[in-house]
Amino acid sequence: MKKTALITGASLGFGLEFAHIFAREGHQVVLVARNAEKLEKLAQEIRDKYQVKAWVFAKDLSKMEEIDSLYQSLQQEMITIDFLVNNAGFGDFSLFHESEYGKIETMIDLNIKALTKLSHLFVKDMVARGEGKILNVASTAAFQPGPTMAVYYATKAYVLFLGEAMSNELEGTGVTVTTLCPGASETGFQQAANLQESKLVKGKKLPTAREVSEFGYKHLMKGSMTVIPGFMNWLNAQASRFVPRKMVLKIVRMVQDKA
Repeated sequence: MKKTALITGASLGFGLEFAHIFAREGHQVVLVARNAEKLEKLAQEIRDKYQVKAWVFAKDLSKMEEIDSLYQSLQQEMITIDFLVNNAGFGDFSLFHESEYGKIETMIDLNIKALTKLSHLFVKDMVARGEGKILNVASTAAFQPGPTMAVYYATKAYVLFLGEAMSNELEGTGVTVTTLCPGASETGFQQAANLQESKLVKGKKLPTAREVSEFGYKHLMKGSMTVIPGFMNWLNAQASRFVPRKMVLKIVRMVQDKA
């Protein structure tokens, strides 16, 4: 029997690439994002290219009732989710006190609450079956505070810590949780977060969304716990544990300020 992957934020960036990778490997895909038109186009491309089933659910996952509706629809259609890819999320490049609170709240709802609720709903079914895999997309931002993107960094720290704790709790159940922590990548995230002029990305050659997603898929299948693509990203994540906290803050601020 073919297995099925549910991918959130599937209309672009990592999500779109994960959809292609899972389908290429023979898995059926459930594509979830807000933009129905983009999802339908991707689903048809996947059906034509890989000859696997692709379902589309246009949902705003920052609204908890939309997650309930998604889960109920899958139950009614008897679609079993073997792989859950919690990829949906966004960031914002601004000082906390100058940020629009509505945007902050939506970020928390999507980056934290949606990921938590989806994981809680589907992990129970996975444990009951004795198999399943969850991939949570965090960021190297998870390893330190982030001046000018304070809430985004904090949400990714939550994703990292939740995933690692779940990984420990699920040992022996047949279910694994992998947390993917990419650095800056070519995904369209920078434009959405207004980061184009930041020293973090301006003028730099970044890894592609496909490269990062291939890395994430490989480690998901291996059942790895926390994975960081790129040696320098890994090194920077480790270094933040040994550098004084005030210095970490200054370094992050310097890197993210406009070039």
